[in-house]
Amino acid sequence: MEPHDMWTSYPSLKKDLQKTLNLISESISLPNKEVEDAILAIFHSGGKLLRPAYLLLFSEFGTKVDKKKTIALAAAIETLHTATLIHDDIVDVADTRRGTKTMNASFSTDIAVYSGDYLFIVCFKLLIQYQNSLKSIELNTTSMEKVLLGELGQMNERYNINVTVDDYLANITGKTAELFALSCFIGCFENGGSKNLANKCREIGKDIGLAFQIVDDILDYSQSEETLGKPVLEDVRQGIYSLPLICSIEEHPDFFEPILSKKDAMTQEDAKQIHDLVSDCHGVEKAYELASHYTNRALDGIQSLPNNKQNTKEIIYTITKSILQRTF
Repeated sequence: MEPHDMWTSYPSLKKDLQKTLNLISESISLPNKEVEDAILAIFHSGGKLLRPAYLLLFSEFGTKVDKKKTIALAAAIETLHTATLIHDDIVDVADTRRGTKTMNASFSTDIAVYSGDYLFIVCFKLLIQYQNSLKSIELNTTSMEKVLLGELGQMNERYNINVTVDDYLANITGKTAELFALSCFIGCFENGGSKNLANKCREIGKDIGLAFQIVDDILDYSQSEETLGKPVLEDVRQGIYSLPLICSIEEHPDFFEPILSKKDAMTQEDAKQIHDLVSDCHGVEKAYELASHYTNRALDGIQSLPNNKQNTKEIIYTITKSILQRTF
């Protein structure tokens, strides 16, 4: 299957993303072919491949581009990301993602756990091929730790009606922004970019990741289940409170406490009431203000990147603007 249609306007990038998907497919081999096929189906279920795309794009700011290594790094990043998604679905007891059944829904929790663990192994296998030339392996492992800590932080805040915007930002900095930051950093640094330039790329990636997650959370309050490919407000029933709800709770905690205190006993009608209250409290608008802040920081950072003959800066700017300024 080909990469997402959004990359059609960028044929060179789309070609490299196809190579990335091919390498992932070649790297996955299990005795149980049914489970293997289910894992492979996740990579071909319509994901946008944003993290490997950014890694590939930011590699063009390097002075010694190693395309084969860069494809392997892109595959490792996407494999790591997918492993965390499988484990997320287990914790959330989610049945669907991107409109298709999750591993735990298709098989069992045990098989899903082992499938996620297996993808972590695949990630390291992809990296180990270049262990002698990887300059940022310590940063890679540190980033993986931050992703896990972000997930654990989110779990610690479950059903916490006193969760703050700062708590939320700390958690999404780990669970989402870190992989975007890592993708941009190693794309540049592992291809000969200077440490200063790579660190600038990392900050841009972090801002992209923060804005992306906030926008994603806003969409949960403004899009249908069919559009999102997952049940709307399912996170609320699981005790995960995202930015629109947190902003609303901070304004009127007494509106929300009676409903949220039901925890996982919340009904669909309760979820609809939460949705309506967030709208009444202008939670989406307040969240959008913060999304705009990080979007503008990311776009300003991209504008400061060096020019090159591939017009990479302009391409990154256009792609970033399109994914961070989606219609709510």
